[in-house]
Amino acid sequence: MSSAIIVRNINPGDKSWIKQEAAHRGLSMEEFVRRLIHETRKRSEGHTKPSEAFQRYFGQEHGVELPLSARYGYKPVVLSDKGGT
Repeated sequence: MSSAIIVRNINPGDKSWIKQEAAHRGLSMEEFVRRLIHETRKRSEGHTKPSEAFQRYFGQEHGVELPLSARYGYKPVVLSDKGGT
């Protein structure tokens, strides 16, 4: 099964780069872009987002109760309508 996409409004400089890189490798532009997408996807699959790592090791489902932000030593600013200093 094959699927196709059309990419419009490619920057002329980017298109030129794709053409040169594909020719350098002896590939069609289409095959070069196909491989570029595949390689980029494979590299990105191995990276864990910080939020995912946090969820893996912390939180109630893992027996860790995270402290409230007030425990870090700062207090929220409270503005009042009172006059004076």
